[in-house]
Amino acid sequence: MNLSLYLLTVLIWGTTWIALKWQLGVVAIPVSIVYRFGLAALVLFVLLLLSRRLQPMNRRGHLICVAQGLCLFCVNFMCFLTASQWIPSGLVAVVFSTATLWNALNARVFFGQRIARNVLMGGALGLFGLGMLFWPELAGHHASPETLLGLGLALCGTLCFSAGNMLSSLQQKAGLKPLTTNAWGMAYGAAMLSVWCLVNGIAFDMEWSPRYVGALLYLVIPGSVIGFTAYLTLVGRMGPERAAYCTVLFPVVALNVSAFAEGYQWTAPALLGLVLVMLGNVLVFRKPKTLVAPVHGKLV
Repeated sequence: MNLSLYLLTVLIWGTTWIALKWQLGVVAIPVSIVYRFGLAALVLFVLLLLSRRLQPMNRRGHLICVAQGLCLFCVNFMCFLTASQWIPSGLVAVVFSTATLWNALNARVFFGQRIARNVLMGGALGLFGLGMLFWPELAGHHASPETLLGLGLALCGTLCFSAGNMLSSLQQKAGLKPLTTNAWGMAYGAAMLSVWCLVNGIAFDMEWSPRYVGALLYLVIPGSVIGFTAYLTLVGRMGPERAAYCTVLFPVVALNVSAFAEGYQWTAPALLGLVLVMLGNVLVFRKPKTLVAPVHGKLV
């Protein structure tokens, strides 16, 4: 079950970049985010009410959902999309992939979970491999003050994503399932971003072309309803640090799709980077060896 959820998350989020790209144009980026998570919240609430699976939440649960909505469905997306204006998308992907390491550290700080050496080694190896995958893009980018700003925003978005992971883990420890907390979190996130758009005078335009509407529906159903539910379920089952290795694999899927749809050419460094990412995946999910204590001079 965990493997299915893991592969589903990687495949879905590795292809959402196409839909995000198709949304650029008439509708402002923050408004597209509001549409995405507002509709996703509506879909989740309808499904949960019809199936009578919407869990009741107390005031504490709702406050955590507000924080989760701010971190996972609002600020992090604004940070990443704004950062992409000043630094290459490959560099954004490399910074985002550090979520594996941040999740391990935050799980240690907030939940007292031991940081597994294989997770740290696998995350670092995957990060290095991802850097090699995007090396041509990174090497061709000239540093500037905007680069530092973009890096700062990408790091801020990654930290928000990691904080959202911790909040979801906290909710699941309290018995609340991701379907319910995602519905409320997406609703709160969309509401807060809507207020931000109104304050800044951003018009709520709509593009009714098949391309934009199709991209929006893909981001709403597979990208949000299914993708976030599958991923945060993994956070509860596998731990935040292992689940976050998905962030290293998303760009790998995206590059393969780009090779098919846009003629991306694989190079020797990129292929070596792909191998390193896969080895990092093996390390992250390798079960640590258990020591067997000797009894009367024998191993049992």
